[in-house]
Amino acid sequence: MTLIPRRSILGALAAAWWWPTAGRAEDAVESAPPPDGSDPPREQAAAEQVASDTPPGIEKRLHSGRVVLLADALRRRDIRFTEEMESHVVLETESGGLHPILADWRGRAFYQDERLRDRTVHLVAFSRPGIPYLQTLTVFAEDERGRTQHIDYWCDICAIPMYEIKPCECCQGDIRLRFTPRGLPDDVPRATTEAK
Repeated sequence: MTLIPRRSILGALAAAWWWPTAGRAEDAVESAPPPDGSDPPREQAAAEQVASDTPPGIEKRLHSGRVVLLADALRRRDIRFTEEMESHVVLETESGGLHPILADWRGRAFYQDERLRDRTVHLVAFSRPGIPYLQTLTVFAEDERGRTQHIDYWCDICAIPMYEIKPCECCQGDIRLRFTPRGLPDDVPRATTEAK
């Protein structure tokens, strides 16, 4: 039996996927970041799906602070807890409010990737009445100079964004954490209430 190297198979699959769409302008636009600084098409589509499933009256807001482990935030406040709280992550605001982050298609990255924690972030997220969890839609971080960067994961081979650590959805290869310079959205109001 002859074994075919994995790279050959992946290359053939990529070529089969790419060939029918080669040269189509709309496909080229899909993989390029939008020039106006809006959400990339895949992220926008996912956010729109979440928005379409959202009951009327719930709006997205821009929440700012640092994403930290809840256990660390509780220790700083001298609050005792048991080991079940160790893996929870929260957005800690400048004034000390704690907002737990829902581990869904976008928020899960904060649970997986410690590189996203303990840094200044801005989250476009839904918050629902009676539920303390933030449902994250878009993540921005500030670099060491205070410049705003959009955060996602990126496959250099397939040129598609992803939002959690996993093999590429297309080629099953490795992905990398990507920071793209982009300003905060002007059309999303800042959150004004804090968890107490």
